[in-house]
Amino acid sequence: MEGKKLLYTAFTKLAVSVAVAHGMTLGEAKQLIVQKFDNHPYRKTIARLINNITPDKKHIDTLLEETIHICQDLGPDRDYVTLGMVLESIRNEKTKKAEKIKKDAAVQVVKKFMEEVIHINLHIPPPPLYNVLLEGRSLLEWTSMFCIYPLIPKRNKGHNKPVLLIPPYLGNDISTTFVRKYLKSLGFKTYKWDLGVNMVKSHYIPKLIEKLDAIYEKHQEKVSIVGWSGGGMFAKILANRYPDKVEQIITIGSPVWGLMELKTPLINVFEFFRGKSVKERNEKFLKELEEIPDVPITCIYTKTDGVVPWKHCMEAHTYRKNINNIEVFGSHSGMGANATVLLSVANSLSANIQGKEVKGITTHIESLLFPKFWKKNAASKLKKLFFKS
Repeated sequence: MEGKKLLYTAFTKLAVSVAVAHGMTLGEAKQLIVQKFDNHPYRKTIARLINNITPDKKHIDTLLEETIHICQDLGPDRDYVTLGMVLESIRNEKTKKAEKIKKDAAVQVVKKFMEEVIHINLHIPPPPLYNVLLEGRSLLEWTSMFCIYPLIPKRNKGHNKPVLLIPPYLGNDISTTFVRKYLKSLGFKTYKWDLGVNMVKSHYIPKLIEKLDAIYEKHQEKVSIVGWSGGGMFAKILANRYPDKVEQIITIGSPVWGLMELKTPLINVFEFFRGKSVKERNEKFLKELEEIPDVPITCIYTKTDGVVPWKHCMEAHTYRKNINNIEVFGSHSGMGANATVLLSVANSLSANIQGKEVKGITTHIESLLFPKFWKKNAASKLKKLFFKS
């Protein structure tokens, strides 16, 4: 939150000004904006910022420019979608009649903000060459997994819950072997995608829908979907279309938004197999990827990804309480044989199904594998490992 406090300070002033221009009193505007951030992970801090707002003499256009400049300095961020949602909801509020000139100004502010953040989010750079070269370690990750696998904790209980696993681009069911094997050992009922090599084409969708229907009918309960890379894209589309049959989705290194402007070393390979440029992709497919499914979402990503820019692999965790992003160590190509990925998938499946976070002494031991653990000093590491926070 500290890195974005300046943004939320500016944005809340803008949002309150938009609400006032839309016909509300300052008190009504504050109350409304606080409600709009009710599901936000930083809601308490944001509520304090809003309550401290005093009548601002700055013109609404000035507040807009200040907010946009901060967004430009921070760079591309999927969480801007949450801010846009707040402004859109203010515009749609039924309020007392406002002066037409002010109300029109409020509408223009919302429009300009949305246009600017869309433009900012178009400029996510491709993975650096260093990350691309590091993809070679995936061979080590896959071979070492045979030794590491027996040591991975198996404390979650799957209770025969159905899980459909979708492989990455240019991968097949062999790619998800370790993830399926691990989930099966925990008691989950796992299902392959059974469609050969994943070429990320929209014609797979009808067959995947049939697969989802069959699993749903067999178990008479919602199905969790785990997708790696291009497989996560299909998981998101299925969840968007059939939230009544999808329990949750977990994506692993998957570009879940901004695909039209995706910059990846694989772009030439993709266009070679497809026979056309990225710009000519299925528009409906791309539009569905921009939508956020109304099911629990967990996005697992690595900042050392050498194939997909990691920012494309994170969903807007500020949009809802049941959206989480988990960072792991490793390459993109080795995520199917990454102990941290396996643990994260299992923990997320269990947490979302049970409706509560997985806890216990084993979680402290597992935390050794997570990037955030190593950002702390030695004393903090030991405290986290042996004592409850």
